[in-house]
Amino acid sequence: MMLLIMFSILLFLLSINVPIAIGIAITTVFAMVVNQGPSFLIDTAIVLYDGTMKFPLIAIPLFILAGSIMNTAGISRRLIAFASALVGFVKGGLAMINIAVSMFFAEISGSAVADVAALGSILIPAMKKKGYPGPFSAAVTSSSASLAIIIPPSIPMILYAVMAQSSVVQLFVAGIIPGILGGFLMMFAAYVYARKKDLPVEEAFDFKNLKKTAKEASLAFTLPLIILGGIFGGIVTATEGAGLAVLAALLIGFIHRELDFKSFL
Repeated sequence: MMLLIMFSILLFLLSINVPIAIGIAITTVFAMVVNQGPSFLIDTAIVLYDGTMKFPLIAIPLFILAGSIMNTAGISRRLIAFASALVGFVKGGLAMINIAVSMFFAEISGSAVADVAALGSILIPAMKKKGYPGPFSAAVTSSSASLAIIIPPSIPMILYAVMAQSSVVQLFVAGIIPGILGGFLMMFAAYVYARKKDLPVEEAFDFKNLKKTAKEASLAFTLPLIILGGIFGGIVTATEGAGLAVLAALLIGFIHRELDFKSFL
C-alpha cells in the first residue's frame, strides 16, 4: 500500500512540473516520516549532505557539462560529418552514423540523456528526411544512446561504484568490450533492416571527403584519449578525468571559434 501511495505522490509532483530529483526526495521523506516518525528527519540533512560530498559523484555533472559543450561548440556536427563520410555509402548508412556517433559521444559524456539531447535533434529529422520511418529513427537513436550506460565513462557505473564501494576504473575496463560489441551488433541489425526495407544510402564514398572530415574532427578524437587514457593509465581519477573532459571540450570549442564566452555562459 505504501508503495502505491509513494508512486501516486511522485506522479502528482511530476504532473505539476516538480523536478524529478526533488519529487523523489519528497516522496522518500514522506515514506520515512510515515514509517519511522518525524524524529528520523534529524539525520536526513546530514545524510543528504554527506552524499553530495562524495568525490566520485562530482564526475557526473562534469561529464554532462562536457557533452553540452561539445554540442554547443559544433563538435557533434563534425563527428556526424566524419561518420557520414566513413559509412554513409552503406545501405542504411545514416542509421549506422547515428550509432557510431552515439558510441563516440558516450565515451565523452557518459550520459544517455546527454547523448539523445545532443544528437537526436539533428539525426532524427535527417533520417526522416531521407525516408527512414519515424519510429525506426527514434528507436535507433534511443537504443544507441543507451550504450552510454555500458561504455566508459558511464555515469551509472560511477553511481554503482560509489554505492557498492567498488573501483570505478575496474568497472570502466569491464564495460569497454561489451559496449563496443553492442554498438557493432546494432549496426549489423540496422544494415539488415535497411536491406529488407530498401532504405537509401547517405552518400557515395569519397576518400577526399573522408580525409577532410577526419581533419576537421581530429581534435574531437583526442577527447577519449585524454579522458580514458588518463583514467586507465592511473594518471587521473574518474572525477579528475571528467574535469579534463570539460577543459578539453572548452579548448576545442574556442579553437574552432564556435564557442564564445556568451554562449558558454
